[in-house]
Amino acid sequence: MKKWIFTALLVAGLYTAYQQNPYSLDKLNPALPAELALDNNGATTDSSRIAAAYSHQLSDIQVGGSGRVIKILADDTKGSRHQKFILKLASGQTLLVAHNIDLAPRLADLQMGENVAFYGEYDWNKLGGVLHWTHHDPAGRHIGGWLEYRGRRYQ
Repeated sequence: MKKWIFTALLVAGLYTAYQQNPYSLDKLNPALPAELALDNNGATTDSSRIAAAYSHQLSDIQVGGSGRVIKILADDTKGSRHQKFILKLASGQTLLVAHNIDLAPRLADLQMGENVAFYGEYDWNKLGGVLHWTHHDPAGRHIGGWLEYRGRRYQ
């Protein structure tokens, strides 16, 4: 009986922590590689975090950085609309950006070869990964992300 109560309290505590900040669980997961450690603000702008998430095939990892636009794709219009483009990071890794334009403004006049800074959630795929949650969360349950392009922040 005591074991069941302890387990229930542990699950309730982790659920509460997740609701307050879903990315605080990054710090609690001992299985995450050391190179994925977050700074005191709960994030990092080090591209090594993205490389580590890619090499360990991890998803739901909060990341920041910048890259050069190498391809502009057609908008995804199924469900929530997303502006899509591919960045090449300094490491050589590519990253598909899926920016929700129902919740944040479209990057105005996006051009090939331009740099875009970002903060959002990384999901692994074999092509380099996908960056999403580059916007605010109207419900306030997810950490807000953003894109910066030509001196303007889109969130």
